Amino acid sequence: MPYDRSLDENLFSRSWETETDRLTVSVYSYNKGAKKLQITRERRNAQGELGFAKLGRMTKDEVKAVLPLIQEAVDHMD
Repeated sequence: MPYDRSLDENLFSRSWETETDRLTVSVYSYNKGAKKLQITRERRNAQGELGFAKLGRMTKDEVKAVLPLIQEAVDHMD
């Protein structure tokens, strides 16, 4: 069965933003299934527009910023 965007429900989403990046912690449930955590990174290009970037490794400041968001997301996974 192919992915159907209309079945993907966003239950929680919070972001942390700097001048160059935005990290977003979200909880999704696909087709009323298990609730799953997603962390995404977006980077600003030369025009200042945000675009998807591989999350990869995170700095200590990034980890400290998203930990409270992850803890909040866990509450939405019950």
